[in-house]
Amino acid sequence: MNKLDSINIAVVGHVEWVSFVYVENMPSQGLINHGKKLKEEPAGGGAVSAVQMSKLSKNKVHFFTALGKDSIGQKCYEKLCSLGIKVHVAWREKPTRRGFSFVDSNGDRAITIIGERLQPMAKDPLPWELLNNFDGVFISAADWEAIRICRQSKVLCATPRVSIKQLNKAKIKLDALINSNFDPDEQYNIQNLDIKPKLLISTEGHLGGKVIPGGRYDPVHLNKAAIDSYGCGDSFAAGFTTGLAANWSIKKSINLGAMCGAECATQFGPYNV
Repeated sequence: MNKLDSINIAVVGHVEWVSFVYVENMPSQGLINHGKKLKEEPAGGGAVSAVQMSKLSKNKVHFFTALGKDSIGQKCYEKLCSLGIKVHVAWREKPTRRGFSFVDSNGDRAITIIGERLQPMAKDPLPWELLNNFDGVFISAADWEAIRICRQSKVLCATPRVSIKQLNKAKIKLDALINSNFDPDEQYNIQNLDIKPKLLISTEGHLGGKVIPGGRYDPVHLNKAAIDSYGCGDSFAAGFTTGLAANWSIKKSINLGAMCGAECATQFGPYNV
């Protein structure tokens, strides 16, 4: 079994510049709502996963992504680099995607996204050859050819947000497909997958979740209040992928993922940095 700080891991995915706004109640039609706190970060599944992985490994995490050639894209790049992540960017002649996440006093969130999701592709001039010797990769967004390149790593996990169509075109077997049972955009029909992953993991927040094969797993309870659910699923996926890449058991890797997800829920925004 390897230590987490001795492995080479990467994320291939997307970034959104997100404004997190704390409100007493969710905005309602026709009413003016007052926010009490504002925080802005490069977020989205790819960025959140990369930052979480960087907390677990002393080796620099590599992040393959795409950003628009604009001030927002530059801010995303600079902030992620400042967090110690090695960011590989395919710059697009398009605006960087933005988002707003309203978080209420119950810790629930409502998200509004603006713009096209920009994702890295195999044809982009990125150092894809690095992934040949990597221990683990997590994908939140990529085209099928990039997915196939990522399969050269020892462990490969993904979210169904990548799209079942792209996964089928890649014709590879994932080590795990990880989704949130609470997110409608991450629901899928297993019958639509041409090649079934080794593991199917569905997270259910404070209820734990389930893994197939294996059954249900228990949640991790912390002595802290949950204040924001944004990024919990991506943090779980990052922790699980890191554990599996280090040759940890499935059970221990799931527990690491659950711990990362639970910690994420105790902070405003996806990471406390």
